[in-house]
Amino acid sequence: MTEQPRCPIVHFDHHSAEHAADHVGAYRELREECPVAWTDAHGGFWVLSDYPSVFEASRDDDLFSSARSEHGGEGLAIIIPKAPTAFHIPIELDPPQFRSYRKAVNAVTSPAAVRRLTDVIDKFVTGFIDEIIETGEADLAFVAGVPAAVTVDWLGLDASEYKRYVDAMHTLVSAPPDSAEYAHARDVAVPWVEKTVRAHIAARREQPTDDATSAFLAAEVDDRKMTDDEIYSILELLISGGVGTTASLVTQALVWLYRNPGERQRLIDDPSMIDVAVEEFLRVFSPTQALARTVTRDAEFRGAHLRAGDRALMSWASANRDPRQFDDPDEVDITRWPNKHMAFGLGIHRCAGSHLGRAMARAMIGQVLERMPDYVVDVDGIVRYPDQGTNAGYHSIPCSFTPGKRRLASPLFPRAS
Repeated sequence: MTEQPRCPIVHFDHHSAEHAADHVGAYRELREECPVAWTDAHGGFWVLSDYPSVFEASRDDDLFSSARSEHGGEGLAIIIPKAPTAFHIPIELDPPQFRSYRKAVNAVTSPAAVRRLTDVIDKFVTGFIDEIIETGEADLAFVAGVPAAVTVDWLGLDASEYKRYVDAMHTLVSAPPDSAEYAHARDVAVPWVEKTVRAHIAARREQPTDDATSAFLAAEVDDRKMTDDEIYSILELLISGGVGTTASLVTQALVWLYRNPGERQRLIDDPSMIDVAVEEFLRVFSPTQALARTVTRDAEFRGAHLRAGDRALMSWASANRDPRQFDDPDEVDITRWPNKHMAFGLGIHRCAGSHLGRAMARAMIGQVLERMPDYVVDVDGIVRYPDQGTNAGYHSIPCSFTPGKRRLASPLFPRAS
């Protein structure tokens, strides 16, 4: 029996330097020529790039599974290639097991819960800007530390160690898998995170507080308390999301605002526009570019013949620029509304941290525009993530601005200062 060929086959590697140089163009070509295509990169996988395909697949958990399996190797099931992380609850679970865990996560990430973090978010944004505001020049990518510090603090961990969590979890998705940075994250930084977080869980079992970790310890899943392993799994997932996605969004937005001074001035003149603008930034600068699933059975999907065990990459970033869904999709319109973007995914696995991410992005962009309104970016000095396959963004954004005054009476991290 002749095996059915993998057609159409495309040249596509979202972790390549070629893709990093123009990921927008790469996805545009896929959408126009073959929105459901097979690539032989990383052992082979399907790429879903248009809005209808990504919409349908992300809501079909029976066919496109998020569960960890042997297909595609060992490690985190939702990225290609898989990363050497702990099992992540609930993002690596399918229904019905998924539901009870997601309920526990939703309790601490709901809009009401995030509103209670407003003062904490403002404190960290203010403190980070304080560290550079008097100098008149800085690396604007410093704002990337804010979501990491907020997330670590929210979980009850030592926020002054935020850089170590970034070095561990974000490096796994922003550095090439064959790089020295990736190897250090895998072999040194991630084990440090596990040791530190597990010790924190044990301490909170002995003496709970009002932090999110204590909330998970008190929560029940299927009429029982969670084990340390289950709680660690959830915390590592929250840290992984917290240290990278919002930073990716905000760094891209700030560079775009510099390049579009008229639009920047509109937001400075009317800060109430920032909420809608952030939704447009989420659409065009999707912080998580794409996530993966595993096909559970042989099936026809939008003209493609899928086989059980195939891996599939759903590109939120590409779907968010589909002209059949959005008028002038490559144009940034900070007044676009409604805005049915997929930046936080769709279906049951839609990002639980979306409300927190939005709140941090609004606060970060708002304070930069308020306190550093005339910032000038050294475009030639910008350093982007070398790997833009999972998160797009910038490692370094050198800039200058008119110096201002500190606002907090003391630094956030006195020892570090």
